[in-house]
Amino acid sequence: MNSFLARCFSPVFALFIGLTAITAQAAPLDGISNADAGAGVREALAKGAEFAVSSLGQSNGFLGNSKVKIPLPGYLQKAESGLRMFGMGKQADQLVETMNHAAENAVAEAMPILSDAIRRMTLQDAKAILTGGDDSVTQYFQQSSTEKLTAKFLPIVKTATSKLQLAEQYNKFAGKAASVGLIDKKDADIDSYVTQKAMDGLFLMIAEEEKRLRSNPVAAGSALLKKIFGAL
Repeated sequence: MNSFLARCFSPVFALFIGLTAITAQAAPLDGISNADAGAGVREALAKGAEFAVSSLGQSNGFLGNSKVKIPLPGYLQKAESGLRMFGMGKQADQLVETMNHAAENAVAEAMPILSDAIRRMTLQDAKAILTGGDDSVTQYFQQSSTEKLTAKFLPIVKTATSKLQLAEQYNKFAGKAASVGLIDKKDADIDSYVTQKAMDGLFLMIAEEEKRLRSNPVAAGSALLKKIFGAL
């Protein structure tokens, strides 16, 4: 009988232990007011955005950072040795520089859009960010800002690449290659490619700053961030 009871109640006991652990983890957050939670998340969002824009939206912000440097798109990357063999290495290098500088110029204009996303954050958004995992700040920006960032970045990128003959040639041949499945359609237009890479770099830098803030909120020099992230 005792062994039967043990078998019946062991799952219940395990569930109880699990719920107790979850409650224990949630308890510190329960002690944070809605006002502090909202203000703290806004501060985290602002720090992430400011770090990303300031580090990337400067001269060589992309070119000088191997994590975000934009390479030749796939079709040209595969043909790069051939380009150099036929004396077009200079044009290839110029295209890489132009793409990366275009991304820098585009990201430099991102702060108003990111700031607007911070202003529009609701209390529900703040709670989701606090409990949503280690990249929830980055996810919030991606979900709330990608469309507007694309619209902002694309004309800036087009202005830069329109001056290069190799970019025009790439669009011409890559479009044909994409139509027969030789390259991804998303890489078939140089401007769309650079715009996407610029956003990828922006969100990557936001993610890195978010990770830093979460792992060591004390180092951020903010009592509020220490309070909310220290409770997680």
